[in-house]
Parts: sequence; C-alpha cells; structure tokens
Amino acid sequence: MGDYFAHESSYVDEGVQIGAGTKIWHFCHVMPGAVIGERCSLGQNVVVMPGTSIGNNVKVQNNVSIYEGVILEDDVFCGPSCVFTNVVNPRSHVSRKHEYRTTLVKRGTSIGANATIVCGVTLGEYAFIGAGAVVTGDVPAFALMVGIPARQVGWMCQCGERLAVTAGSGRCEACGSGYRETAGALHPV
Repeated sequence: MGDYFAHESSYVDEGVQIGAGTKIWHFCHVMPGAVIGERCSLGQNVVVMPGTSIGNNVKVQNNVSIYEGVILEDDVFCGPSCVFTNVVNPRSHVSRKHEYRTTLVKRGTSIGANATIVCGVTLGEYAFIGAGAVVTGDVPAFALMVGIPARQVGWMCQCGERLAVTAGSGRCEACGSGYRETAGALHPV
C-alpha cells in the first residue's frame, strides 16, 4: 500500500490495495479485495465493493457505488450520483451473484451526473456520457452519448471538447488534435 489519505469518517477494510496520492473523503467504504490506483479521488459517500478495479487518476464524485464487476481504467471521471449495476434482472429473494456482468469503462471516459450504466457494457476510450443518460449497450471510443436510452449524438475530443467531424475528419478547436472517422469509429491521427 502506498501513501494515501482517508478521512476519519471513512472505512478502509483490510485487504485493499490503494495507490499513493489517492484521497478518500467523508463517509466512504472501501471493501476487501478492491484495487484503487494512484492519485485517485473518491468523493463523499462512495462505496467500492470487492472485485473492483480503479485505475490511476480516477475521479469518483459524491454518492457513487462501484459494484463488483466494474472496472475503471486510468483517467476516468464518474460524475455525482452516477449509477453502475452488476445484475440485469435483480430480485431480493433470488441470489444472482453468479450472474454478475463485467462493466468496462476505458481510459479517459467521462460519465455525467445521474447517468446510469447498465451492466455488461464497454464504454470506449474518451467516451462522454451526458448527465442523466441511461447506457444499455457498448459505446464507441470518443462517442458523445445522451438520452434515455442513450444514443450517440456526436464525437468528443480526448481533451473533452465536442468535435465537428465533416467528410470523415475533424480537428479540435481547443487543443488542435486531429481525428478521422471510418466505418462508424473515430481515430486520432
């Protein structure tokens, strides 16, 4: 375990791995078997369950539960009260632990406040999920997703600005990065 900060009101159970420079704020609970990288920030009232993996430089805002089966790669942003699930058809009287589905959130993805990510999906690198969206399927890298159910309405630059892509190419006005669109996928050039 590296040097990390945990507020006195939080519980960090034995058997967790937490990287250097990570900050765990008020009323959080990190459970045994959780892995959290370096320079992360867990806001107030965050729960990190066993069997989860959080990369480096991940920001998890207030009131988010990272359930078993959720993998957050480096540089992911989880907005306030966004929701992850791990079972498609939960019932309190039926044990479904053997049915947990993996949710993979790839590097650099941002998930807006109150968005819901239904389990078993992959959010591609640098995808941007709008506030309140409900994601029910895989999301391409750099895609901008909004609505219920979430639908793609554009592309986002790795720096977080919306891209104008015309005739298969685009350049970010903020950072200058170039992109090419082919077969429904966006790639940096």
